[in-house]
Amino acid sequence: MKRAGIVGGLGPESTVDYYQSFIHKYQENVNSQKVLPELFINSINMYNIFHYISENQMDELIEYVGGAARKLEDIGADFVIIAANTPHIVFDEVRRKVNVPMISIVEATYEQADERGLKNVGLLGTKFTMEHDFFKQPFLASDKKIVVPSEGEQAFIHQKIVDELENGIVKQDTKDAFLKIINRMISEEGLDGLILGCTELPMILNKDDVDVSLLDTMDIHVDKMVEQVL
Repeated sequence: MKRAGIVGGLGPESTVDYYQSFIHKYQENVNSQKVLPELFINSINMYNIFHYISENQMDELIEYVGGAARKLEDIGADFVIIAANTPHIVFDEVRRKVNVPMISIVEATYEQADERGLKNVGLLGTKFTMEHDFFKQPFLASDKKIVVPSEGEQAFIHQKIVDELENGIVKQDTKDAFLKIINRMISEEGLDGLILGCTELPMILNKDDVDVSLLDTMDIHVDKMVEQVL
């Protein structure tokens, strides 16, 4: 059995969800509750990630995340994932620092969007994910449209992710505000899909909340992990 390596803590709440979802999906695939996948988790500090990106210290960011991935490889992980969207800003550079395969949440999400035939998708996440191009590139390269909220909406979403969701806090008024932004984007931009580009967002949003195809990046990522193990 291949052993998974998870760079987690980005944030802690979603790392727990990754762990539980990976186990459950694996057991469903092997049709047994008496078999467990083997994995390692290296939990690092999400606030260091935010600091390095805010200060444009990309070399430090690459070494921090790359070092975490190398430690997982050193202790026996057969493949590695980064359990968050934002650090994928340096995914290609981190991937070159290890010798085992790494599974990209961005690549996996793009593949799923393409399989569903989506052409015009919205993207929610931290301000770093929404501002930078790393998540948008595969979509734009294939002539798909990818839309982010307005600058003010991005700041609001980011703050709620950092202050509330990253700490396990889910508020109805925050959900209502998110849905107002989403519904505006769907109406004005003609979206046919929505990417939850932060692994904490499924805590507050689900497919029943919107009238377009929902891409839960964590769920998609975990499916790829199970495929790799099997």
